[in-house]
Amino acid sequence: MASTTAAPPDGGTPLVVLTPRTVWVIFGALLASMFLSSLDQSIVGTAMPTIVGELHGVEHQGWVITAYILAIAIVMPLYGKFGDLWGRRWPFLVAIGLFTVASAGAGFAQSFPELVAWRGVQGLGGGGLMILSQAIIADIVPAKDRGKYMGPMGALFGIAAVIGPLLGGWFTEGPGWRWAFWINVPIGVAAFAVAWVALRLPTHRSGRRIDVAGIVLMVVATSGIVLVTSWESLTGSRGYDWSDPWLLALVTAVVVSVALFVVVENRAEEPLLPLHLFKNRTFTIATLIGLVLGMGMFSALAFLPTFLQMSTGAGVTESGFLLLPMMAGVMLTAIGSGIAITKTGRYKVFPVVGLAITAAGMVWLTRITGDMSMWLFGAMIFVLGAGMGLVMQTIVLAVQNAVDPHELGTATSANNFFREIGAAVGTALFSTIFTSRLADNLDGVFAGLPAGSAPAGAEGSSLTPEVVEQLPEPLHTGVVDAFTDALAPAFWYLLPLVLVGFVLALFLREVKLSDVAGMVARGEAVADHGDLVEDAPAPAADGAGSPDAVVVTASGAGTGDHPGDRERDGAPVS
Repeated sequence: MASTTAAPPDGGTPLVVLTPRTVWVIFGALLASMFLSSLDQSIVGTAMPTIVGELHGVEHQGWVITAYILAIAIVMPLYGKFGDLWGRRWPFLVAIGLFTVASAGAGFAQSFPELVAWRGVQGLGGGGLMILSQAIIADIVPAKDRGKYMGPMGALFGIAAVIGPLLGGWFTEGPGWRWAFWINVPIGVAAFAVAWVALRLPTHRSGRRIDVAGIVLMVVATSGIVLVTSWESLTGSRGYDWSDPWLLALVTAVVVSVALFVVVENRAEEPLLPLHLFKNRTFTIATLIGLVLGMGMFSALAFLPTFLQMSTGAGVTESGFLLLPMMAGVMLTAIGSGIAITKTGRYKVFPVVGLAITAAGMVWLTRITGDMSMWLFGAMIFVLGAGMGLVMQTIVLAVQNAVDPHELGTATSANNFFREIGAAVGTALFSTIFTSRLADNLDGVFAGLPAGSAPAGAEGSSLTPEVVEQLPEPLHTGVVDAFTDALAPAFWYLLPLVLVGFVLALFLREVKLSDVAGMVARGEAVADHGDLVEDAPAPAADGAGSPDAVVVTASGAGTGDHPGDRERDGAPVS
């Protein structure tokens, strides 16, 4: 095997040699950590009805998801920026450690607020796992070849999404739902060990000042947005009382912090979110697509296991099996689109078609009923998954390909940040719509019962699938219908968001895929393909490298033309 380092042209820090073996070893370390994060997002779904029922938090169940997503959204820009400034190895190891410790804490939670708090800490680690994995792949693999790596990533996501609900159901019906969190501990320890050994990436110092004001304002604004959209769930009120001074103060804080954030970022030496990125048409459109996809999709998917268990009578484990068609759809289209992008170099068609398919699946889901055929339900969610698989990885690839290699982490995190903000806001709004309708429906079901005659556990905040299953008629049918009638119409509220994403995808400009990996373009590595070595340029005096660096191959051919530079200068790119 070739050496893993090479002498740099200026005699400074040795460069990483990206041999095919080195790339796959690093990629393997990323897959282990991505599996950890992906598993946690899916394993809680089937266990959720039991968890919130036992911890008395049915009416606030959206916070189990919202807390995780909010924490992810807050730290994503930090991981992206710090990775660009100092290197990605140590932030990645910190992310794995945080996630593992928080998983143990969530398993020991004795109250609903305690569980929500630990879920937030999990998000602080999970945000780093997602962002840094995507950025590191862009560092070591050229955009034109990244499609074939998107396939294993899509397959891993699908495998984790399949295993997660099954494990969540099995733990809930067997040793207990707490193992849905504790299972992350041995996986996390193994992922940390693999990353420690395999993830040999350059680290460096930056003399630039950290954008502390931008960080504080971003945290305030992000938290405020989620709290406003979760107001009904947070306070237990029905609707927004605009005479409430606390609500007015919260809205004012959001508006002021967003305005100040824009001012601060325009003046910061090293802004947390460089606003010039939004001058890049590909970045802006792909980021907006991620925002509406997060709002329209991920919020709805969180409540499908609840529907299956409460309305169809499916067991906890069975509800995991019933979600397999959606995962199959994601895997099929994610792998297929990745291969096609590598072969053709074209990617615009996939988000366009994917969002159209997603919209069709959303309309179809408004027809769900408690007594429907599970084959029909499987077809519905297969369509939904197929649409998602065409969009998610493709828009990240589009963003990474269209920006300066020195801003790969920042741009990747910004794109994911807005998607997670969309998911947090969408989950909060969807949860509010769903739980409000559910509460009204359940009030109608139990309204005619004499005081104190309701079966044990048959209160709105403590309903579990087991309690629902044991309810006598007509209460059982009434509760089943209450859940179905609360969920199905709520999908209509999400459809316009998906259609907005479809229209945006039509205007996505296709930038020629780069044939240079990010680390090579920044002068931190050389690419060794056996008979061809790409010699990285010497870094600039400030250590930042040159965005217009020339990459010289063994045959003497070279290029200093990165697609991000061309689009940023306003030139059209075919």
